[in-house]
Amino acid sequence: MSHVLAAVAWPYANGPRHIGHVSGFGVPSDVFSRYMRMAGHDVLMVSGSDEHGTAIQVKADSEGLTARQTADKYHAQIVSDLQGLGLSYDLYTRTTTPNHYHVVQEVFTALHENGYIVAKTQMGAISPSTGRTLPDRFIEGTCPICGYDNARGDQCDNCGNQLDPADLINPKSKVNGETPNFVETEHFFLDLPKLAPQLAEWIDTREDWRPNVLKFSHNLLKEIRERAITRDLDWGVPVPLDGWRDAPMKRIYVWFDAVIGYLSASIEWAKRSGDPEAWRKWWNEDAALSYYFMGKDNIVFHSVIWPGILLGANGQGTLGGTVRPELGELRLPTEVVSSEFMTMKGSKVSSSRGASIFVGDFLQEFGPDALRYYIAVAGPENQDTDFTWEEFVRRINFELANEWGNLVNRSISMAHKNNGAIPAMGELTDEDRALLDASREAFDTVGDHIAARRFKAGITEAMRIVGLANKYISDMEPWKLKEDPARRDTVLHVALQVIADCNTLLTPYLPHSAQRIFEALGNQGVWAAQPQIVEVTDGDLTYPTLQGDYAAQQAVWESRPIVAGTPLEKPSPLFTKLDEKLAETGPSFAPIAG
Repeated sequence: MSHVLAAVAWPYANGPRHIGHVSGFGVPSDVFSRYMRMAGHDVLMVSGSDEHGTAIQVKADSEGLTARQTADKYHAQIVSDLQGLGLSYDLYTRTTTPNHYHVVQEVFTALHENGYIVAKTQMGAISPSTGRTLPDRFIEGTCPICGYDNARGDQCDNCGNQLDPADLINPKSKVNGETPNFVETEHFFLDLPKLAPQLAEWIDTREDWRPNVLKFSHNLLKEIRERAITRDLDWGVPVPLDGWRDAPMKRIYVWFDAVIGYLSASIEWAKRSGDPEAWRKWWNEDAALSYYFMGKDNIVFHSVIWPGILLGANGQGTLGGTVRPELGELRLPTEVVSSEFMTMKGSKVSSSRGASIFVGDFLQEFGPDALRYYIAVAGPENQDTDFTWEEFVRRINFELANEWGNLVNRSISMAHKNNGAIPAMGELTDEDRALLDASREAFDTVGDHIAARRFKAGITEAMRIVGLANKYISDMEPWKLKEDPARRDTVLHVALQVIADCNTLLTPYLPHSAQRIFEALGNQGVWAAQPQIVEVTDGDLTYPTLQGDYAAQQAVWESRPIVAGTPLEKPSPLFTKLDEKLAETGPSFAPIAG
């Protein structure tokens, strides 16, 4: 058994999440975490809402709210969406808590004392109309290195290089299109060049990472330089130094505090668990494993900058340094698991930045497992993919409903009709043994795929077994075996055993329907635990979190023999087939433009 940290990207609390967001950070991390728990590992899955930075203030101004009110509003909405999707966080929290402020300031202090934070002046981007600092990501222009037209002020997604807004050719504000003013201001910088040799040595050992992650990381290291970690803002974590602590317009910048959230969330979880030191098993122990899940636009922050922060806090850069006892020596990521983008051009829903299909609307109309299935089997795991309603309808109707749902329903219905219970198994034929063997062998194959973060390959193999079971039923024709009830019962027993196995194989992907199938097979209790919304308090702040008791669930990664004689009820349909017209019209909340 290993201690496994699933560190999930922090969604930004300036609006509801769309399905493209959760295809990158949400479903992949949950499939992985659920499988690792079922396989016997001690998993800690943490994240929260990213709530600082000018983007929150811009959204607040547009809605007539304060930054705090905006963060509260969208944090609650995101919590509801992620709970509805069944993402099994041990703790989903937020970055505006006193606990997070303290941990961020502790990491800042460790870096500063070790010499990896330096003060210097830079040209800061100011909005001419508001006088506020514009966040790097709110400035776009032409990349001075590769000429890409839509480079952001913090990095170029095309060539992967780190940028400053002042570097861009023809910079423009994404807020209102105005050209920023650049003024000289003093800030603290993370001295990444002092950490670069150690970062390069570490990245060179990451041979099994996805190719896109390694490419971005090596590109960034070639041009690595100091990076500002404070901004002229009044919304964020105060700088824990005399002369800066009480400055009304100096705050730690959002990108720096957000990545520290993985650590602060782990520490908050430990405090809430009743063992305040429990987080150290995932952060200080050499054998602990950590996997960071995100979309490709966040690669550089997690593969270079966050490891750089950890190396500096550990005193492991060029300047050396000491470890602060409160933190201990912090483990670097085992892997940065980055997905590509799910675009929504093919869904033909109009919005300012391509199409947006919001998670909450989707869940209300189609339920969580339909979305989870689509993301797992057709999502942007290794390349950009385009969501279309036509493909969604096809996948749900012909694969999820026809193949899997129909197999479950007709097999349990026949057993219920003929026996009222799971029938006894008699003498097995070669065909029976071949299917049972394939089903058992799939545990290793599917498990290896999920453990290696090959989620699409895992669900494809599980659905292959579903296909074999459907063929077996069609070939054996148990409905024609009224004159040979012993043989009929054996066929149905074999079919139900393979359904139970396939249900286990699909549990990380489809936990909601897995619970229903577990119960339809005559079992009781919690098979696949779901996250719960829990209101908590930290200082003067009360807020919703996601938490869950996953240790008490019954799901384990193995073939469990079904028990003859277990009573069965008539099953209800698992998955509703979608109207074929949906492929042409889209749903009411996201109609296809005429």
